[in-house]
Amino acid sequence: MKQLKLLHLFVLTTLILFGCRTEETEYIEAPTDETIQPNSVIANLMKWTASNDGSIDNIIDYANCFTIQLPVSVTANGIQVTINTIDDYNTIESIFDELDDDTDTIVISYPITIILDDFTEVSIASYTELLGFANTCNGENESDDDIECIDFIYPISASVFNVNNELIDTIYFNDDSELYSFLDEIESSDIVSLNFPITVILYDDTQLIVNSQNELELTIQNFANSCDEDDDYDFNDDDCDNCTPSQLESILTDCPNWIVDKLERFGNDYDDFYDGYIFNFFTDGSIVVEYGSNTDYGTWSTSGTGNNIVVEIDIPDLPYCNNNWNLHEIQQNTGETKVDFRVGDDDRLRYESTCN
Repeated sequence: MKQLKLLHLFVLTTLILFGCRTEETEYIEAPTDETIQPNSVIANLMKWTASNDGSIDNIIDYANCFTIQLPVSVTANGIQVTINTIDDYNTIESIFDELDDDTDTIVISYPITIILDDFTEVSIASYTELLGFANTCNGENESDDDIECIDFIYPISASVFNVNNELIDTIYFNDDSELYSFLDEIESSDIVSLNFPITVILYDDTQLIVNSQNELELTIQNFANSCDEDDDYDFNDDDCDNCTPSQLESILTDCPNWIVDKLERFGNDYDDFYDGYIFNFFTDGSIVVEYGSNTDYGTWSTSGTGNNIVVEIDIPDLPYCNNNWNLHEIQQNTGETKVDFRVGDDDRLRYESTCN
């Protein structure tokens, strides 16, 4: 980006042309305590907030410090998939989730382009080259500078002043890469001040309006570590980020005639153990199970939120269903709804209904 260099030239020209300006010249004075200096606390916090989040596509590159430029073609467990948007990563996860006892594989079609944390683009021709860059990244859940729990809402603007505190330009930033590049190239001789208010958005979609540079610095510091940045390769651990007990309760009680689609207990497969059993959940916390001419009764309850929702199921005559299950995922597709419960790596219960 050439903006700052051009501004330096513009400042020099302005001083030459208006060195003898009259007193009638109107000017706006730069806030003396709110200018941005290179490598200052606020400049670094803003850069780390605007930097490219490399963990968003870990399901295909296993690297936290860069992303693969889209579109990209991959083969997941033998199925070819074209990734056009970040939502398409869910397609790969669904392929991986089809079977639990297989080895998930992904093969990337080269050449590709990777985007580093500073938005530099690098062409990659092979897996060996990709691995070389991946090995420079921090490992799973290791601390890094990237701030992912808070983001800027654009556009953002900054005012640039000359040595006489006269406003000479206003620069607008429309995305993270533009803001990052500007902050990365700013020099100590630049007189730059952010224009407030600025709106930021937190990991939970809460929006905050910030009215000063000091307030922005404190806001970023306060929320920088307020969420799980998901810098790991467990692609299933965030499937219920937005799940709530009321959502789960509505799905289980509104959809009738659940069947056991998958059942694993103590590391053993019992998928067919309750074949032909029909489960119905009711708002009063009761469960009725019918199979043949028989009927069993039990109870259920929920607690917690997000990825920490616990569902307690107690059906005395069906012991393999009973557990304090963790809600793992809710999948709703046309003509099919699945609710997946898990405990550790050995226990899993997935109910399925033909309810939309």
